[in-house]
Amino acid sequence: MTDQSLDHRVRLAAFAFLKEQTQRRGEVLPREILAQGCEFEGQRVPLIGPQGIFKPALLPEMPLSITTVPLVEGKPRPYDDVVGDEGLVRYRYRGTDPGHRDNAGLRLAMQRQAPLVYLYGVVPGRYVASWPAYVVGDDPRGLCFTIAMDDRKIAATEDFAVSEPEGAIRRSYVTRLTKQRMHQQEFRQRVLRAYREQCAICRLRHEELLDAAHILPDGHPLGAPVVPNGLALCKLHHAAFDRHLLGVRPDLTVELRPDVLREPDGPMLKYGLQGFEGALLKVPRDAALRPNREFLEERYGMFRKAG
Repeated sequence: MTDQSLDHRVRLAAFAFLKEQTQRRGEVLPREILAQGCEFEGQRVPLIGPQGIFKPALLPEMPLSITTVPLVEGKPRPYDDVVGDEGLVRYRYRGTDPGHRDNAGLRLAMQRQAPLVYLYGVVPGRYVASWPAYVVGDDPRGLCFTIAMDDRKIAATEDFAVSEPEGAIRRSYVTRLTKQRMHQQEFRQRVLRAYREQCAICRLRHEELLDAAHILPDGHPLGAPVVPNGLALCKLHHAAFDRHLLGVRPDLTVELRPDVLREPDGPMLKYGLQGFEGALLKVPRDAALRPNREFLEERYGMFRKAG
């Protein structure tokens, strides 16, 4: 078996593992699952390591994954990996030596068009996995590579090669969608963690039934995906909040729309919505992560106008 044949088969096994895990667990995967990795011909192949550019011991030459570490509140990321205007990721070199073996490994992956796994940290210990990712550019002066994501259907084939220019256009589009998905998950995970994985209104703790709701909507000039513009809400209360059936006063008091409060219906309306009239939100312990009062005032105005 040639080294390139081994490399190819290991990547296919890693992609199949990630597909299975995301179908089972959702888009956000815990680090321990990635560190345990997949099994390949009786050997364990981890997908993440202590460094951002990671090559498991089984692979002879090229890395298998690249990682952007999670943002820690109040601290900058050690490597500022960003998505540029053209929709491609600027991924920083390991250190400042373009010839470092990790950088050389990514450069070889670019030359051979070997697909990678891109792991984006949304909160400490949790990552969004995107694959296949390709190195499509190298900037030694800027100390960064250019990374593009491609359709997962490509990763399931025996041939990773793509045609140009159609492949480049598709990769730019997929990378933009991937960026949006990563940032949505980052917002959700940061909000849920701040609210200790429970609905701020009803205290429901089942994470799969929780959302990160924007106070000021996405698209509003101040509607940034930051924790002070978010509320952890169960799906029922998120829907009610978005449709102005339920509002939150600036003093954190829950208020129901008058017609909803008067409406006779079954136990779901009575206990799921009407029963929380006048309740106080349970907010994060850290004052810096609590709802922005000015945002709440503006959103409460929208609620009053809708009612």
